[in-house]
Amino acid sequence: MTRPRLRPRPPPPVAKRPWRQGLGSRSFRQGHAAEWIAAALLMAKGYQILGFRLKTPEGEIDILARRGRILAVVEVKRRPDLETARLALRPEQQARLLRAGRTVLRQRPALKGLRLRIDMVTLAPGRFPRHLRGRGEV
Repeated sequence: MTRPRLRPRPPPPVAKRPWRQGLGSRSFRQGHAAEWIAAALLMAKGYQILGFRLKTPEGEIDILARRGRILAVVEVKRRPDLETARLALRPEQQARLLRAGRTVLRQRPALKGLRLRIDMVTLAPGRFPRHLRGRGEV
């Protein structure tokens, strides 16, 4: 009779250090604050906000907004400067956002016929937020 092989136990999870936990929660709060600032900017420009942090199988949409016949999937980036924020949206993420936007269009019949567009709002401390329209227009 052979003895069953025992798997080695995985090491216990290591608790995050307090300073590390503080960084994560601060970034989380700053990210949410950036999304609200971006939404206020978009509303001031005439956009109707349809949703925040929408989850799809392809990824999360920070803000879904509509203006006229345009449905904008808006990615919000907050970085130390506006140029770094602008460059933070990589082509892979842009393609993922486009797929997520198409999923939303399929799931919501009321949005049928709208043109899908990937927009971006960049934020940096001490600077006015910038709305970059039409990234990856469909």
